[in-house]
Amino acid sequence: MTAERIVIVGAGLAGAAAAAELRARGFAGEVTLVGAEPHAPYIRPPLSKGYLAGDDERGSFDVHPLGWYAERDIRFRAGETAAGIDRASRVVALAGGEALAYDQLLLATGSTPHPLPVPGGDLAGVHLLRTIDQAYALRAAIADGGRRVVVVGAGWIGMEVAATARTLGNDVTVLLRGEVPLVSQLGAELGADFARLHEENGVVLRRGAEVRELVGGDAVTGVLLADGELVPADVVVAAVGAAPAIGLAASAGLETGDGVHVDARLRTSDERIWAAGDIAAILHPVLETAGLPARIRSEHWANAEKTGPAAARSMLGDGTPYDAIPYFYTDQFDLGMEYTGFPQLAAEGEVVVRGARAGREFIAFWVRDGAVVAGMNVNVWDVADDIEQLVRAGLAGAAVDRARLADPAVPLGDL
Repeated sequence: MTAERIVIVGAGLAGAAAAAELRARGFAGEVTLVGAEPHAPYIRPPLSKGYLAGDDERGSFDVHPLGWYAERDIRFRAGETAAGIDRASRVVALAGGEALAYDQLLLATGSTPHPLPVPGGDLAGVHLLRTIDQAYALRAAIADGGRRVVVVGAGWIGMEVAATARTLGNDVTVLLRGEVPLVSQLGAELGADFARLHEENGVVLRRGAEVRELVGGDAVTGVLLADGELVPADVVVAAVGAAPAIGLAASAGLETGDGVHVDARLRTSDERIWAAGDIAAILHPVLETAGLPARIRSEHWANAEKTGPAAARSMLGDGTPYDAIPYFYTDQFDLGMEYTGFPQLAAEGEVVVRGARAGREFIAFWVRDGAVVAGMNVNVWDVADDIEQLVRAGLAGAAVDRARLADPAVPLGDL
């Protein structure tokens, strides 16, 4: 299949990285990058970390400077939204009325954060955090400290925002439905470590909290819980998850579910359309080889960073399957962490720890059926590659000795 016109819908990290890869691989045809935001493509982790804290300058997390795209003849259409795809005619319709013809199309439309589905969710002072503009608004609200900040949700975004807001001198309360933050990602045992970290730094964790309503006049003043308690608030952050933005793909008749279904080469059910980033639900060859549920979707930046270029290579005829092991990281107070592996497999695994959990300097491994399926290094560095190799070996059937795994004297490379 020859391609003279490639259109990329979605100008986040995945879309921008795909455009860059096309040019780096010598593609000389038209490349059009369509982005809904009026900004150069940027990476999102600083929005809840360094940028929100005021440590990172705005331009420091652009994927490339704005002029970089024009220099490489990448037609960047900022502030444009795709409204539909005509697969028969191979045309993307923009909301403004223009039509973009394509020979191949990459969808990298990202995720959309869930608003709070309660009365008062649209009051002033209630924030979502997905875009640079939303981060700027939240930063302005908490930068000077002294505010009563209530974070609804105890996943990664919620806990990172809580840590940043507290570091800036705000009174911070996190409302979580369960007993432990991050339980769906780490399990109760290790989630409790993050709970202690936050409480030691003055964050109030309200367990078993169910939000009934946000109250206030022109702006939010409190969060009313189901038990009748009113939690005072000057700022509320909704961190209750996100949904993959699959509407464009679904309306075009592509196969979707929890994301846009793609094969191991990131191709959708239409041979001329690919998907990357948050929306891509990938048939992962490592899982497939291990005889495990094989489709995986990830909303972490490393997934966008890797799937965008992989999709570009696939569009140019590279038949290499996408087999990257999932990776993400977090920074909260004095804790830095990297996670490598498959959380959906770790949920059924046994936790094996090497190092000192009390001192927050350790590596946790999840072992399932005698094999490592994930690892998390906390304030221990330069080990992520070794953990990845353990995961790959484990999913290929290599058992691990738990005693040696837990022994800091045994180099990870020797396992």
